[in-house]
Amino acid sequence: MQWLFLILAIVFEVGGTTSMKLSQGFTRLAPSIALFVFYIISFMFLTLALRQIEITVTYAIWSGVGTALIAVIGFAVFNESLTPLKLGSMALIVIGVVGLNLGGGAN
Repeated sequence: MQWLFLILAIVFEVGGTTSMKLSQGFTRLAPSIALFVFYIISFMFLTLALRQIEITVTYAIWSGVGTALIAVIGFAVFNESLTPLKLGSMALIVIGVVGLNLGGGAN
């Protein structure tokens, strides 16, 4: 169940960050409100995941996977540039998350 909580925390974090972009610096009301709602829900699920998963693993996965997903959304939705350096950097994030998982992390 703790892994489901972590996945939900990531989904809501990605929603919050996407809303941050869509809020256009808090000038659009609905995305600005969504930003806070999504982050509150994300932190709730993150806290629940921390009951059974080590903080090093939880935070690395939450931030790393969230970062990679936001990068994909940036490329696909917001037409941001995709360079070899960005791709390589995302690969390093994935490698780091895998390495932390191989080192153990669930209590």
